[in-house]
Amino acid sequence: MEKIQSALAKARAERGSATPASDRAAAPTLDRAAVAAAVASQPGPQAEVQDAWAELAELTLSPRTIKRNRIVALSGGRDATGIDMMRTRVLQQMRDNGWRRLAITSPTAACGKSTIAMNLAMSLQRQPDLRTMLLELDWRRPSISRMLEIDNQLQFGKVLGGEAAFADNALRYGDNLAIASNQTPLSDAAELLGSPKVPQSLARIEADYAPDIMIFDTPPMLVTDDMMAFARHVDCVLLVAGAESTSVKEIDLCEQELASQTNVMGVVLNKCRYMGAGYDYGYYE
Repeated sequence: MEKIQSALAKARAERGSATPASDRAAAPTLDRAAVAAAVASQPGPQAEVQDAWAELAELTLSPRTIKRNRIVALSGGRDATGIDMMRTRVLQQMRDNGWRRLAITSPTAACGKSTIAMNLAMSLQRQPDLRTMLLELDWRRPSISRMLEIDNQLQFGKVLGGEAAFADNALRYGDNLAIASNQTPLSDAAELLGSPKVPQSLARIEADYAPDIMIFDTPPMLVTDDMMAFARHVDCVLLVAGAESTSVKEIDLCEQELASQTNVMGVVLNKCRYMGAGYDYGYYE
């Protein structure tokens, strides 16, 4: 892991020194004007927001599903320590910057980004003062419904396309986590994600449900152009790298592409088999 971190730091330094600071444009920030206007136009009372959450169909998870799909952050404890630490850092950065929308992506497939997104959402759900949404945008190969064994015919793609209501295509876990997935693959994902209806639909969801954090499980960066079609609609991105599959070059390329559209919060190294004795939290139990 130290070698990857060192190589990334070197690549960033070289990239930064290649262009004078005065010539480099800052990472664009999400234009929140449309969102703010939509929220202000119909400022639903707190009671209406609570009712909207309560009306979402409830999701139940079996112990078998939790164990099989490595949902370690559901109940907390030692196994959830790493996810909980990431949750705290994500919350701090998002609050400090006034961010609400977080995308999670990876350079290629099979890096575990959906598992990371799901566990982060479950970790946030354990904070009762936060309303969190986990929204699936990896529409070519949707996996959340399969991983959570959701039988409902959810089609979040139709919600963003303005063809369906969020309430009919989302489930609620507990009182404060909403999960919206896509049951079937969509071949025209890039066109849908780049549609002008997307920001309007997101604004409507924010106006009706007032989520504190929206987590978007997005497609891999280097496989299709789907992620780049959507990147400008989020405040920040976490990049998930596979410890034994992702190269430093791939990470650096993704960082460059994302930095032109939004803010790169950091890189998560996933599937690391051995972290060393210093990463064992048994001492604190």
